[in-house]
Parts: sequence; structure tokens; C-alpha cells
Amino acid sequence: YKIKLFLFIVPLVICSRIDQDNSSFDSISSEPKSRFAMLDDVKILANGLLQLGHGLKDFVHKTKGQINDIFQKLNIFDQSFYDLSLQTNEIKEEEKELRRTTSKLQVKNEEVKNMSLELNSKLESLLEEKILLQHKVRYLEEQLTNLIQNQPEIQEHPEVTSLKTFVEQQDNSIKDLLQTVEEQYKQLNQQHSQIKEIENQLRRTGIQEPTENSLSSKSRAPRTTPPLQLNETKNTEQDGIPADCSDIYKRGERTSGIYTIRPSNSQAFDVYCEVKSGNPWTLIQHRIDGSQNFNETWENYRNGFGRLDGEFWLGLEKIYSIVKTSNYILQFELEDWKDNKHYIEYSFHLGNHETNYTLHLVEIAGNVPKSLPEHRDLTFSTWDHKAKGHSNCPEMYSGGWWWHHVCGENNLNGKYNKPRAKSKPEKRRGIYWRSQNGRLYSIKSTKILIHPVIQ
Repeated sequence: YKIKLFLFIVPLVICSRIDQDNSSFDSISSEPKSRFAMLDDVKILANGLLQLGHGLKDFVHKTKGQINDIFQKLNIFDQSFYDLSLQTNEIKEEEKELRRTTSKLQVKNEEVKNMSLELNSKLESLLEEKILLQHKVRYLEEQLTNLIQNQPEIQEHPEVTSLKTFVEQQDNSIKDLLQTVEEQYKQLNQQHSQIKEIENQLRRTGIQEPTENSLSSKSRAPRTTPPLQLNETKNTEQDGIPADCSDIYKRGERTSGIYTIRPSNSQAFDVYCEVKSGNPWTLIQHRIDGSQNFNETWENYRNGFGRLDGEFWLGLEKIYSIVKTSNYILQFELEDWKDNKHYIEYSFHLGNHETNYTLHLVEIAGNVPKSLPEHRDLTFSTWDHKAKGHSNCPEMYSGGWWWHHVCGENNLNGKYNKPRAKSKPEKRRGIYWRSQNGRLYSIKSTKILIHPVIQ
């Protein structure tokens, strides 16, 4: 605007200057007046130039600020590009490692195939030899039978006896050898199937993390280990309020939902009762979509948090008030990101707040790779209440949980991470289940339930 004003003033000054020069030819007496007019024009011009200078100065400052902003954005872009290049290099290294592993598996697969062919040929030859020996044994048995029938009074010839013994020993040896070969053949077939499965997974997933694999669904037979023995005093109703979900079920309620209970020597509180397979279960933890933050304080883990119709933790003190006077079963229901559902059940004992709610487990049944240590004391810790020997577990892996002497065995109260959204350290901080062979499984949803032992 100031530049336009200056360009407007300059022509006027020049025009007035020309008019003054023309008027000087007309009259000499007007010369003093023209000089004063020229001085006014100079002042106007100087004022315009001053305003133009201020405008240019403001423009320079503004341009300088914009240039600084551009430089800052360029620095941020350079840093982001550098971080992206580092991540790309890490992904390339992981891809190379997976390719090397695939090559090794292919070599082993070829070796297994060759061994399988050799064993098949040996097995066929052994079977042929067995058939021949069986024919010979039958022929000898027939001859011996004829000899015995024709000459019953004559004793059996020593050579015949030794031959029978030798044939029997050979037959037993062949049977043992065939059994050993069949067992080895079965083991090789199992290894071959496992290698094929790994190859198929690598083809399907490409460079995916091992944490994206689904849990094994192979069922295990129930244990014969007796459950942990607790006091046999049962929860009883107080003031007409049921003591647990079992009492609610006995009243005729067959619908899963939120109910009020009052265990022995405890205050009344609400719980979510889930009815399945004709049995009432009390839900003590539920994770489904990450809407609830589980990296809570010790006090919140004691008293509970969340919504019973969504994600929640019932509370250690409430759980203890339910299970302290009777035998209960603890069940973990897990669903992976491939929508496969699995479970594992334990008989358990839960300590009070003085023991940091120590958990002691004995497995009963399940179809998920076991992870929680059995016959050991698992101590509950949070980031602001650290049990002895577990000082960094809640900070490293997020959320409150029952820890043993090592961190990272499993954590169903960690940060909710969606698949392939975080790096490996972040996945270890999320919901996961680690099997005893060290494999890490990422979990989509979890339920932890308790149910009284049926007497």
C-alpha cells in the first residue's frame, strides 16, 4: 500500500516541478514563491520515502520470519526422513534374516525328504525280508509238526531246537527294528509337516513379525494334579443379597449381565455374571478394543476401574473377597488377531493385600501354550507399587500384573496395540501371551473369569 502511495506522489511532484519551471519564464517576480513550493515538494517526497523505508523494513522482517519458519520445517523434514531411512534399514535387515531362515528351512526340508525316501526304501526292504522269513518260519513249523506227529517218541533234535530259537530271535529283532523305523518315520513326517507349515506361513505373511502368528489350538488332556486346598467355608447370602454369581444362577437367573453380590464379610458391589455351557462365571477382567487405559495405579487395581459392560478390571480386593472362603477355578479366554479363540484353566489360591495378592496356580486343562509358571508365587505389581524383585516390570511392560522372577512372561493388562502398528518393544508392552518356548503371541481380546469348584 505504501509503495503504491509513493508511486502516486512522485508523478505529482514531477508535474509541479515542470509547472514551476514553465512559470519562471513568465515572470521573474514569482521566483521566490517557486523555491518555497519546491521545498514543500521535497518534504512531501522525503516523507513518502520515509514511509516507504518503514514499509520495506516491515516487509524485510516479515520475510525473514517466513524464511526462518521454512528452515525449521526443512530441519523437521530432514529429521523425519533420517528416522524413516533408519526404519527402512531395520526392515531390510529383518527381511534378509527371514530370507536366510527360509533358505535354511528349504535345505532342511530337502534333507528330510531324502531321509524320508531312504527310510521308505529301507522299510520296504525290511518288510520283504520279514515276509520271506515268515514263509520260512511257517515251512519249518510245518516240518517240525510233521516230525513230531510221525515220531512222538523221539526227542527233538538239538539243531532243530537251536534253529527255532534263532528264527524266533530273528523275528523279534525284526519286529523291534520295524517298530523303531516306524517311530522314526512318524517323527520325520511330523517334522516335515512342521517345516511345510512354517514355509506356508512365511509365504503368507512375508516380512510379518512372529508375534502376528495365531496361537496353537492343540488341546491338552486335563491334568490329574489335585486342586489347591482352601477353606471349605462357602459364601452365604447376607441381607438377601447373593454371595456370588453361582447364587444368582441358583435363583433361576440364566441371562448374562450385571448383578449385585455381597460375599461373606464384605460390602456389596456389582459384577458381570457370564452364563456359558450351563455354568455361571464371574468376569474379573475384560479387554476388547483398547477404550480403557490399563496403566493404572495400585489403588485403582485394588478397587477396580472401567465399565462392567465394556473394558474393566474388577479389583483385587473384590476378587479376594469372593474367592477367600472357597475353591475356585481361574479361566483365561484369549482371542488372537485371526479370530481364533483359546482357553486355559487353573485351580488357584489368591493371597490378601499383605502378600501383594500373591497368586499360586495349578493347571487343569486348556488348548493354549501355557505361560504362567505353576507351583510358584506370582506377585502383583504396578508402576507405583513395586513388589520386591520386580522393580521395573510394570514400567517396562505397562499395566499391573502378576510377575515372577523374570519380566515379560505374559501380560494381559498391557497397552492395547493393534497388529503391525508398533515396533517390537511396543508390542512387548501390549497385550501378549508368551509360551514356554519363548514365542510371543499378540492378543486381540481377553477375558479372565472365576467359577466355584463343583462339589
